[in-house]
Amino acid sequence: MANAAERYSRVLMGNRPLNGVKVIELATFIAAPTTTRFLADQGADVIKIETTSGDPVRFAPMAEGRPVLLNENLTFDLENGNKRSMAMNLKNPKCFEVLMKLIENADVFVTNWRPKALEKMGIDYDSLKAKFPKLVYASVTGYGDKGSDKDLPGYDYTAFWARSGILGSLYDTDGKPANLIPSMGDHQTGMFLAAGVCAALYNAARTGKGEKVSCSLLGTAIFTQGTLLQTAQYKMLKYPMRKRNSPNPFNCCYQTKDGRWIQQSMPVFAMFPKFAEALELTELLSDERFATEIGIVQGGHGPALYDAIAEAYAKLSATEVAERLTAADIPFAVAAEWNEVLEDEQAWADDAFTKLTYPSGERIAIRNPVHFEEAGLPEYKFAPHVGEQTAEIMKDLGYTQEEIDALIESKDIRVTTESYRQ
Repeated sequence: MANAAERYSRVLMGNRPLNGVKVIELATFIAAPTTTRFLADQGADVIKIETTSGDPVRFAPMAEGRPVLLNENLTFDLENGNKRSMAMNLKNPKCFEVLMKLIENADVFVTNWRPKALEKMGIDYDSLKAKFPKLVYASVTGYGDKGSDKDLPGYDYTAFWARSGILGSLYDTDGKPANLIPSMGDHQTGMFLAAGVCAALYNAARTGKGEKVSCSLLGTAIFTQGTLLQTAQYKMLKYPMRKRNSPNPFNCCYQTKDGRWIQQSMPVFAMFPKFAEALELTELLSDERFATEIGIVQGGHGPALYDAIAEAYAKLSATEVAERLTAADIPFAVAAEWNEVLEDEQAWADDAFTKLTYPSGERIAIRNPVHFEEAGLPEYKFAPHVGEQTAEIMKDLGYTQEEIDALIESKDIRVTTESYRQ
């Protein structure tokens, strides 16, 4: 008879790329759960280990602008759908034994605990490698596994945005650093780690040898802004800067007469003639100051070109600019607001969204952007309740109902049976 994990994988995911892969997640918040959500979407059986009180993300709606609604947490569903949940007190030796049995039968172990905490619990990479040599061990940290700051608490806002130079460099000096968006760095870090996990799984299948894969918020942020961060060493440009002083006015964001902002992108100077014609700026083509890209930058004529483009934009509505730039085949996009993105027909056509039904009504949920042509889209399932599958997983490991009941009685495990699923 198939156990719960096999039934779950077969019924939920069908024939997906990671069917049969077993993953244990010991993590909270966003980044590491993003990794395991991707693995779960591709058919892996992901067991999320929580404390008996649950992952803190279950209880943070107000900070994200969501109402406090029982059984409705889009953020937690986004990171933890298609998983199973066990809730245990790992300080209890019996519960720690359960964890070790789970890892023994797993292909991947994913955590975001800090190095010192992992070592103290005996679940650091070296400790588990000795026992389970084929295990793929995946770790998310704020600042990395080495160095004097490796044990500092690292969050998206601090390690990704601020420490990396994004917040302090890439803003217009006419204003202030931007309002930060929670989880942007977490999602990138989690998906980078997922790529590493898949590579390590492939190698483990070939060689029988496990691997430690790690990814930090700081390292991810450094890599993702690598183009400008590398060129900073030449000291030709000084960030932060006024947008008007940008080295390439063709790549700036301009405001239309109806107050909308449009970001254009013309990295190739050869687009200039088509652009000038579209915005009725053909007189600029005969202006010696703007004859070459090098002349614009080295001659210090960028601000004058910026002003000319800004003046042209200010005479047109966003719709008029969009029509002209589309006809000229110039890359651009209107700076959309979030409510507009939720209604973007192209995003819907490309399966960026789906809909879930909660007790309060239908809500739009975000899909992972990695699509598989043959396997198709994974079914989007709600995240589990705290400890929803604790009992069934323990039974699959060979624990008796009496042993399970004793741990429930001592409050060292949590078993939740209520459901809001439609």
